[in-house]
Amino acid sequence: MKIVLLAGGVGGAKLAEGLARVLLPKELTIIVNTGDDFFHYGLKISPDLDTITYTLARLANKKKGWGRSGDTFNMLNTLNELGGETWFMLGDKDLALHLERTKLLKQGLTLTQVTKKFLYLLRINQSILPMSDNFIQTMVNTLEYGNLTFQEYFVVKHFSPQVRDFIFTGIDSATPAPGVFEAIHDADGIIISPSNPWVSIDPILMVPGILSAITKKKSVAISPIISGSAMRGPAAKIFSEFGITPSAVAVYHHYHHFLTGFILDLIDKNLVNEIPIPVLVTKTIMNSLQDRVKLAENVLDFMKYL
Repeated sequence: MKIVLLAGGVGGAKLAEGLARVLLPKELTIIVNTGDDFFHYGLKISPDLDTITYTLARLANKKKGWGRSGDTFNMLNTLNELGGETWFMLGDKDLALHLERTKLLKQGLTLTQVTKKFLYLLRINQSILPMSDNFIQTMVNTLEYGNLTFQEYFVVKHFSPQVRDFIFTGIDSATPAPGVFEAIHDADGIIISPSNPWVSIDPILMVPGILSAITKKKSVAISPIISGSAMRGPAAKIFSEFGITPSAVAVYHHYHHFLTGFILDLIDKNLVNEIPIPVLVTKTIMNSLQDRVKLAENVLDFMKYL
């Protein structure tokens, strides 16, 4: 069964790990949000790509949910002594990846090509694709500060400002990365990971051509909202600020125009009758590797009967 997973953030990385343990490498392609990519210290940073890459390479810092396990912060500590900016936590090992990525991009390689090289070197056999090789920047229009870059909103301001809108600069002229259309065309099904719908999944869907390709396929989504709250991050807060009561039902309506199935947590089993398509009720909270594998198995079994 060939699967395409749309993913971003920690929720996407966790499900990707579960699917990678269940499916053959050639059966899984992960299309990753790059809307939160940015330049820092002159380096190209791709947070979601890196989180998913580190997770599948078994290098991720599981406690923090980002960065590499066992990393040190000598560079950052020294930079702080020199009065430099230290708001974005780059570990020493993590920094090496950004240095090499930036060098390769300056030499003319695309983000897809660089990512493929890292996958080979880190012995990852699954296909991980950026949503686009074009630079797309998520801007957050806030009530208090006007437009902020996503990292300013998320890291510097700790996602406290009130969101009025999102702007994805460069997305209208962007094209899907090589391999994206082919993976979707060949897939038996599409899974929307339990990532933030607004800033992790929407940018992928808004790259011209991706949504129309997905609508031709069997597609399911897993709600990142459980009992009205997000497991982490600002997803529920954003729903509220847009005047939408945060719930699994709200997540369904966000994606309803292309879904053929929906997955919600056992805690929200009372919401099943509010969703007019086939629903899988299962444990979606992934606190352990066993949880990730079990959820992956349950979702794949569900998709067989859609």
